[in-house]
Amino acid sequence: MTQKIKLSEQSMQAMEAKIPELASAALKRAYYQALTHSGKVLEAVNGQLVETSADGTTRFIRQLPPSIKVTPGTRFTRKVKP
Repeated sequence: MTQKIKLSEQSMQAMEAKIPELASAALKRAYYQALTHSGKVLEAVNGQLVETSADGTTRFIRQLPPSIKVTPGTRFTRKVKP
């Protein structure tokens, strides 16, 4: 059984402040792991879907639809078709 540790508000905020940095590092690690494993990665670059190979070459796949600006904190719900 694990013990629950009580964190102060300051400790919690310090840990939460590290989330963007940790997410960025995880994304970068996953990108390179995918390149190493399969040799190719699909990514969005300047509004285009591009396939990047491990040797650095890129291949255009298709144009992506325009981005949708979203205000932080906005909630969306899916419409359920009957």
